[in-house]
Amino acid sequence: MTQEQLRFWNGVLHAQLNAQQLKVLPVGEAGLSEAELVRRGLSPSQAQRFVHGVAQADELARWLAGGTNRWLMTCTDADWPKPLAQIGDAPAVLLGLGRRTLLGDPQLAVVGARHASREGVANAEAFAEALSQAGLTITSGLAHGIDAAAHRGALKGVGSTIAVMGTGIDRIYPAVNRQLAHQIAEAGAIVSEFPLGAPPRAAHFPRRNRIVSGLSAGTLVVEAHERSGSLITARLASQQGREVFAIPGSIHNPMAKGCHRLIKQGAKLVECAQDILEELADLLRPQLALVDEDTRQIPALSEAETTLLAHIPYDPISLDELAVLTRWPVSQLQGGLLSLEMAGCVMALPGGLYKRIC
Repeated sequence: MTQEQLRFWNGVLHAQLNAQQLKVLPVGEAGLSEAELVRRGLSPSQAQRFVHGVAQADELARWLAGGTNRWLMTCTDADWPKPLAQIGDAPAVLLGLGRRTLLGDPQLAVVGARHASREGVANAEAFAEALSQAGLTITSGLAHGIDAAAHRGALKGVGSTIAVMGTGIDRIYPAVNRQLAHQIAEAGAIVSEFPLGAPPRAAHFPRRNRIVSGLSAGTLVVEAHERSGSLITARLASQQGREVFAIPGSIHNPMAKGCHRLIKQGAKLVECAQDILEELADLLRPQLALVDEDTRQIPALSEAETTLLAHIPYDPISLDELAVLTRWPVSQLQGGLLSLEMAGCVMALPGGLYKRIC
């Protein structure tokens, strides 16, 4: 890429032009004045930001030169992701860290609540790992809760993961996920449509969500309350003609209400990774093999553990209630519960409660 082209694309980043808006400009020409940009159809604010971005191109050049895994991808490049090109308001340019080729791989978006329950986090990790094991790349937004869990799960599989940022790519947000972001940049990819240094403004995240869904063949909502931002991603996926999946929960759980609403609106109810892979089979079969076993498979247990597991419901139950049901001494019961928890079959909840999860 020439210096002139780099200046142009940094102007596009700063002006936040999408691929459609780019059509009014001579691609690669960075010397246009604000007046000329406005004459061609940009707003005065966009024109001002474009010219500012052109002037700041040296900063972008230094960032790109700072590592071999840093790159700039434009909508005019041959490897621009085809699914992203098909959405109406596709970005015109992305900055990236990590494996650029991943953007062309089959992807599934996994999203949900920031303040997720332990069960939601466990489900996100388990689904993402199983889907990654089948070869899917898991795409999410690096937020607290479900997003972070999905990235972690994907990194355990044979596939990988893409994090789409709502900030400049040089500003990891939230900061608590900095180490996770480093792992993703090493094994997967991080992308952003925002210029370097862009802060985490509220308006950035809905824009980010359209890229998460736009890159993906479908979107899985793991856990969400009725006002969760992940429902925006699901709505965008539907508008983009992509599949929407949702994991159901208890009717008494407020964190399940968002998923239940999606299911009422036509999202596909899923209970395991295989449900998703079967729905996407026609689209993904040339590139994926279906997983052999679903995410709910029970690991090998001893006879005593199997007996105890049979008494534990999927809804919370107390230690005292289990003692009555099993007629086991409390010390034996606690040991059995610990073994089942380590096997991934039982989850300990606040208040001395337990629930089955496999």
